[in-house]
Amino acid sequence: MTTGRNTEQTGNALGVVKTQEVQLSLPDTGLQLEKGGTLRELTVAYEVYGKPSPGNDNSVFLCHALTGDAHAAGLHGMEGEKPGWWDEMIGPGKGIDTNHYQVICANILGGCRGTTGPGSINPDSGHPYGATFPTITVSDIIGVHRRLLDHLGVTRLAAVMGGSFGGMQVLEWAVRHPEQAARYICIASAAQLSTQALAFDVVGRKAITSDPDWQQGDYYETERRPIRGLAHARKIGHITYLSPEIMDRRFGRERRELETPAERFGTNFQIESYLDHQGRKFVDRFDANSYLHITGAMDDFDLAERHGSLEEALSKTEGKFLIVALSSDWLFPPEQSIEIARALVQTGKPISYCLLQAPHGHDAFLVEIEHLSEAIRAF
Repeated sequence: MTTGRNTEQTGNALGVVKTQEVQLSLPDTGLQLEKGGTLRELTVAYEVYGKPSPGNDNSVFLCHALTGDAHAAGLHGMEGEKPGWWDEMIGPGKGIDTNHYQVICANILGGCRGTTGPGSINPDSGHPYGATFPTITVSDIIGVHRRLLDHLGVTRLAAVMGGSFGGMQVLEWAVRHPEQAARYICIASAAQLSTQALAFDVVGRKAITSDPDWQQGDYYETERRPIRGLAHARKIGHITYLSPEIMDRRFGRERRELETPAERFGTNFQIESYLDHQGRKFVDRFDANSYLHITGAMDDFDLAERHGSLEEALSKTEGKFLIVALSSDWLFPPEQSIEIARALVQTGKPISYCLLQAPHGHDAFLVEIEHLSEAIRAF
């Protein structure tokens, strides 16, 4: 599998990009996971934007959020295609300027967009892993990304950055491998999920595992998939991504005309139509087992629990930090970012903190790019 630049830059945009896949070399014993599982083969999907510097030290590794993937910017060249999920941030002259930096983004372990996950073929059985896919942690995810960097010949990073669950990966990277990056950018994230956020994940997973079509995770070779449960999980999660202000502004109590009568206990409120639409879109691009494994890894992440205290964990870090909070985010509220920033200050680490006034809620880091770009560019 080739490596290096995989973009064709056009004007002031990245233009057409390509997702690459590589099967990484593993020891004879396979990839040993933190919770005791083993993977004998490992494929990683990734994209690269921009060129490496002569010293190969200008790379920014981008950690994606819960349901993201490697396609962060540019186009795949398909008709009507939307650009990558952070296209407004990445490119020539943008917040992460590819005239100066090479950006690497990879689909995470356990995902369903090219990197080894529950839907991948288990080499021991010749069938999809399904229920046999091992439990993963954030540390496992970072370990796979570091193996990819070794494959690409990148030993030192200009920065590791990410938002939401991606921000948790940034923190884990900074604690586990402090020597690898000069800067760490953690956006709208936390050192552990709040009890309320845990509750939403618990209900979302229950929606999937209660769907008869889930079949204990072994549905890949059947004609049934747990699309109802996965759609419900997405709807539950999506509510947490928006602020009350934005929900009121967009939908309020507006109603729509129905072509056919609503099913019993259904409504004609616009918000129900919107959430149904989000659920339908999601099941076309994501896998239920991946959702279960990744949310489980996110719920399990807790720096203070693992290291004794947040201060003790962050005392292990090196490099500079930018912590960004979003004013209307109630999934990862600003108080959790302040907690990280305070712990970094108390341990004497160089830290910049930024609170962005952003009415869109948790999703603001994906949609309100202008001011976030300014903060990242300055850092």
